Amino acid sequence: MRTRDNWLGHPGGLFLLFGTEMWERFSYFAMRALLVLYLVDRVSVQGGGMGWDQADALQLYGNFTMMVYVTPLIGGWLADNHLGRRRAVLLGCLLMALGQFCLALPHQWFVGQQSGLLYAGLALLVTGNGLFKPNISTMVGELYSQQDPRRDGAFTIFYLGINLGMFLAGLAVGWASDFFGSWQWHQGQRLWVRNYQAGFLLAGVGMLLALALQLTLARRCLGRVGLKPVAEHPLRRQQGPAPPLTATERDRLKVILVMGLFTVIFWAGFEQAGGLMNLFADRFVDREMGGTVLSPAYFQSLNPLFIMIFAPLLAGLWAGLGARQPSAPIKFALGLMLLGLGFVFMLAAVMDQRQTTDGLASPWYLVMAYLFHTLGELCLSPIGLSMVTRLSPLRMASLLMGTWYLFMAAANKLAGSLGALIGSSRGGEEQQMLDNALAIFLGLTVVSLLAAVLLFWLTGPLLRWMHPDRASDPSARSEPILQKVS
Repeated sequence: MRTRDNWLGHPGGLFLLFGTEMWERFSYFAMRALLVLYLVDRVSVQGGGMGWDQADALQLYGNFTMMVYVTPLIGGWLADNHLGRRRAVLLGCLLMALGQFCLALPHQWFVGQQSGLLYAGLALLVTGNGLFKPNISTMVGELYSQQDPRRDGAFTIFYLGINLGMFLAGLAVGWASDFFGSWQWHQGQRLWVRNYQAGFLLAGVGMLLALALQLTLARRCLGRVGLKPVAEHPLRRQQGPAPPLTATERDRLKVILVMGLFTVIFWAGFEQAGGLMNLFADRFVDREMGGTVLSPAYFQSLNPLFIMIFAPLLAGLWAGLGARQPSAPIKFALGLMLLGLGFVFMLAAVMDQRQTTDGLASPWYLVMAYLFHTLGELCLSPIGLSMVTRLSPLRMASLLMGTWYLFMAAANKLAGSLGALIGSSRGGEEQQMLDNALAIFLGLTVVSLLAAVLLFWLTGPLLRWMHPDRASDPSARSEPILQKVS
């Protein structure tokens, strides 16, 4: 029931932040779905690709996504001390729109000596994302008190907005790059050339929509949330210099550090989706449907589609369990276990590719891998965001959210380096590439499952360091769950 301040049991500001994040994620993942494919496409003519080696493309992909998660540390500090969260989000939207439109410039400008435009566009995206990412999530946390039982559910709803944008992005850019493509002659061959610039243009439009939502609705829906820097809060001014951290705060920071290390393992595997798994779908997966060969970008919509299906179910499960729900460390361990099971299907895909006459694996292996990775993500990512906002001292909230994304930066750099181990695409050494892919998928499977077991054993100390309020925090009442695990 909608009231003046609430909608469906949550503040109206949650749904503004939901919409803003949805269009920002549409923009980012539209570009992400195309970036590696655009770099390795060898048809360097109008609408074609850059012709890079795939190992180099995956290294750039890893460096770019790493910087996407490094800059939130700076953006969080600027918001806390100078800009305020709302202004940081607005400026981030503007910079990212400029970056997408830079990538959407005519393709000929990027080939040869003009490829500096590619780096300029990526730099604008990195800078804008650093201002946007930590502050939009922190404002969600500001809408609720520390003990509000709706917090985990709110972040799951927010995560649904993220993935609605991602789902639309994969479909939109897959369609746009093919619809605006054309048949062209290249080195004596007639080839279908995708128009990647059309996809980048759509991504820029999505970013403008996010900016428009904030400009028109923020004052009404958010009130004074995120309006002033935390450094200007009256309590901060009265207190003068920040007091030293208490023993409880130090313990909670240790929890964030330990959980962050396991987050690196998870995202290093999960982020193969935009790199190695994207290339695998392009080269070794049967994508023909109804006489049409689908773009690999369509597979990027599987993860958000599954999240839109399962996120409400999981949010309802956590709410229904109440005090009996697993603690955050147990949920993280489940996420790592599901990630490892997802890579089992990628191992099966490689084996299937070797046995087929046309050298193409069934797409259902990829579908199942994305399904298990998605379930793992739902057990880990929104719970991690909620945990950081709950355990962080108020004066360091945005800074620690930026630090949380720093763990993800390391994971993305590691993901790019691991994906690049597939080797060079030159020379037609496809058998060696498949052997390397098999080794990568096997290693990720083993590491993910071992990390899950280790985190199960560390749950007890982590819960003690969290110092939960036993009257309100479900993590404090997870002893029955731990006994079952033991």
